[in-house]
Amino acid sequence: MEAYVQALLSGLAVGGIYALIALSFSITFTTTRTLNFAQGEFVSFGAFVGVTALLVLTGTASLSLTYPFALVVAGVVAGVVGILVFVLAVRPFAGKPGMSWVMSTIGFGIILQSAGLALWGPAPAKLPGPFGEGIIRIAGAGVRPQEVLILVAAIVILFGFEAVMQHTRLGKATRAVAHSPDVASLMGINVPVVMMGAFAASSALAGVSGVLIAPISTASLYMGLGFALKAFAGAIIGGLDNPRGCIYGGFMLGVVESYVGLWHSQWREIAVFLLIILVLAIRPNGIFGARTLQKV
Repeated sequence: MEAYVQALLSGLAVGGIYALIALSFSITFTTTRTLNFAQGEFVSFGAFVGVTALLVLTGTASLSLTYPFALVVAGVVAGVVGILVFVLAVRPFAGKPGMSWVMSTIGFGIILQSAGLALWGPAPAKLPGPFGEGIIRIAGAGVRPQEVLILVAAIVILFGFEAVMQHTRLGKATRAVAHSPDVASLMGINVPVVMMGAFAASSALAGVSGVLIAPISTASLYMGLGFALKAFAGAIIGGLDNPRGCIYGGFMLGVVESYVGLWHSQWREIAVFLLIILVLAIRPNGIFGARTLQKV
């Protein structure tokens, strides 16, 4: 029983990371109908920005105080770079036929990874957790403090995003652009600025996710791809055009992956993509995705 409880808690923690990154995919897709295929590199980039921030602040305060600062710095820096992605790799191709933005975002990710290699080198870096490496006992199961922190931080961020989207003018403007950019423009909303903000928020979420997961998986410039792929899988399962669905899909994927790992660790990736195939066979738009209507 303890193993099942531990698998549940660990799955929810990793699922929180998947949920954050899945939400970041949904933000750009609903507002611009494009995706940032460099999102994995933003996870890795954010992790190393967080490591750098902690190194700069070493000795000035306790880790429990400097770690939140590293989260903020990683989010801000990743958000600024996300704006560059929109301006340089997405906006020039917006409204044009084809999917040139796919290759341009992939190319930007390669540039970002190469810049990271030049700045920090290929070696992985250890990012300590703010609450140490001890074990917390919950219902007899042992979980690391960082796993609890990830779960709590993910829930807080997700509820904060929901509050912004539902109760602020920025959120209403973003939802208006997601519904119809042309109508939103006629209503006086600056559509390009909202789309730019969507890319900034999306990239910031990926950067923060990198700092949160780094104490568990070790910061590496190659760590982000795996997390981004599984988060994208969670977004597809939940429904890419439904932010809440993406969140549910991310958590679902983390729990399924964790429980499959109890049985056979090598089957985790197989189970993830079998789940995608099963869901898409039954619900092509995802479990919570909106059904599209085609007029003939």
